[in-house]
Amino acid sequence: MESLIQQFLSRDAGPVVQFIKYALAGGIATAVDIAVFYLVAWKFIPALREDDPVVKRLGLKVKPVTEAQRSARFVYVTLIAFLFSNLTAYLINILWVFEPGKHAWWIELLLFYAVSGISIFIGAGIGWVMIKWFHLSTTASYASKMIASLLINFVCRKFIIFKG
Repeated sequence: MESLIQQFLSRDAGPVVQFIKYALAGGIATAVDIAVFYLVAWKFIPALREDDPVVKRLGLKVKPVTEAQRSARFVYVTLIAFLFSNLTAYLINILWVFEPGKHAWWIELLLFYAVSGISIFIGAGIGWVMIKWFHLSTTASYASKMIASLLINFVCRKFIIFKG
């Protein structure tokens, strides 16, 4: 039991514990992403409809936007949230989940953002299509973006960026 606790407290962990730690770190970064995304989409760059599940659930008042505005703004808001959540993810990953040092720190950071950028580009593209062509909610589009990012990011971070 002490060994299991020690694995959670340090970066040196077996694959199962490492994945659980990665999931927890990802949960924190996702919480940052969600908070920034919805705050910006609600208050600064309106990208939500009145019938959006999050808007209804929280009872938010939103400004009306056209579908064209909403699909474009989804991408802009995604990029803003990405900057904040990705920095959070990077810091937690180097401090707690993975062993840094496979590359110089600045290369590691650039690779981290590059991999995340590719995954967010793919995910945002999927979300844009879901809004633009299928008229799905911003929240459904956001969820699909998150799933695509999770799958791509774990594999690339574990095997390309960090020391596994």
